[in-house]
Amino acid sequence: MKTKELFTFKGHKIVVIATGSIAAIKTPLLVSRLIKEGAEVKCVITPSASKLVSALSLSTLSRNPCFQDQDQWDPTQTKPLHISLAEWADVIVVAPLSASSLSRWIYGLGEGLATSVLLAFEKPVIAAAAMNTGMWSNQAVQKNWEFLKQYSNVIALEPEEGLLACDRIGDGRMVNQEIILLAIEHALMQNKNFNFEQDLEGLKFLVTAGATIEDIDAARFFSNRSSGKMGVLLGQAAKFRGAQVELIHGPLQIPSTFLEGLSSHNVRNANEMKAMIEKLQPKSDVIAMAAAIVDLRKKNSQKENKLQKTELFTEIQNSFEIVPDLLKNMVENRSKNQVILGFTALTGTDEAIKNLAKAKKIKKGCDLLMANPIDREHLGFESNLNGGWLIKKNGSIEPIKIGSKLSVANQLIDEIKALRNNSFATKK
Repeated sequence: MKTKELFTFKGHKIVVIATGSIAAIKTPLLVSRLIKEGAEVKCVITPSASKLVSALSLSTLSRNPCFQDQDQWDPTQTKPLHISLAEWADVIVVAPLSASSLSRWIYGLGEGLATSVLLAFEKPVIAAAAMNTGMWSNQAVQKNWEFLKQYSNVIALEPEEGLLACDRIGDGRMVNQEIILLAIEHALMQNKNFNFEQDLEGLKFLVTAGATIEDIDAARFFSNRSSGKMGVLLGQAAKFRGAQVELIHGPLQIPSTFLEGLSSHNVRNANEMKAMIEKLQPKSDVIAMAAAIVDLRKKNSQKENKLQKTELFTEIQNSFEIVPDLLKNMVENRSKNQVILGFTALTGTDEAIKNLAKAKKIKKGCDLLMANPIDREHLGFESNLNGGWLIKKNGSIEPIKIGSKLSVANQLIDEIKALRNNSFATKK
C-alpha cells in the first residue's frame, strides 16, 4: 500500500480576515485553533469588525500584528501592506464575511485594507458568510453570493440555520470551526494553479455513513465500530467540489458539527436505511455506500423485555437472521448512468485483502469497491487516517494512498469522476 505525506497545517501561512458581522466574536477561536494546529497566522479586521473583536486579542492569539485600515499606507513600509499580505499568504480565510464586505469584494471596491488584500490575492480563499436572515435572503446579497461562487479560487461556505444574535431563527449563522478547517485542508491539498473548478457541479451525490444498530432486546443491541467519519468527509469533499449531497447516516461517533452543509437523514437500523436509500436513489448520479451495516437482525422486529443471560444464546440462535445486502440491492435497482462506490472492511495480508475485495466486487456488482484494511495501525475504524485499495470497474486494483480521510475522499471522487468521463466518452 502506498503512503503519502500526511497533511498538516504546520508551515502554511494563513491570513484571517474578520468583517463586520457579530460572528466576528468567533474569529479569535478560529485563530487560536489554527495556531495550535501549527499554522502561521496574520489577521486583518475591518472598522466594523474592530467594534466587535479587539485587534489586541487577535494579535496576541496569532503572535503577529493584527492589521487595520490605518495600517495600509504606513510610510515606513517598503511595499503596500495589502500587496505584502497577499504575497505572504498561502490561503485567506474570511470568517465572517458580511453583506457589506461581500458587495465591496464583488464590485472590486478596494477602499479598505481587507478588500484590497482580497482583490490582490490570487491563491485560495475560504469565505464563510454570516449575517441576519433577512439580509442573507435579500436578492441583492444572493446575487452577489452566486457571483462569488463562480470565482475559481474561492470556496464559498453558506451560513447555517440557527438562533441568531437578533433573536431570529433562520439562515445566517456562520458555519462552525470544523467545516472551515476542512475547507482550508481541502484547498491546500487540492489546489492546482489556484483554481477550484466546481468539477462536480450539477451532480447529485448520495452518501451513506456510520454504523447501523439492530436491537436484541430492551437493553442490548448489535452494532460495530464505524465512526462514520469517512462517509461524512466524502460528502463534504463532494460538496466543496460543487455537488449536491444527500447523506444517510446511522449513529455517528464524530461531532455533529461535521454534518453542517449536508442534507442529512438520520436512521437507526438497516430497514430504515434501505427505505431512505430507495427514496433518494432514483434522483442520484453517484452513490457511495460507506455505511457499515450490521450483519444480524431480529426476524421479528417487535420490541421485547430485557432477556436474562441464560436466554441470550437461544434467542440469538433462533430469532435472528442475516441482514440483506443493501449494496447489492442498490446495484439491482440502479438507474442508467448511475455510478456506485462500495466499501468493504477487511483483515489479513495485502494479497488476501485484494483477492477478497475482487471477489466481493463481482458478487455485489458495484462499479468501484474501496477495500479498507482495518487491522493496520492508524487505519480503518476510529482513525483520522485511511487508505487501502480500490477495485475498479475493469477489475484492476488501484492503491489508495494513506492520508487523512478527507484526502482519501478526494482520491475516490477523482476515480468516480474519471469513470463517469470515460463512460460518457465511450457512449458518444
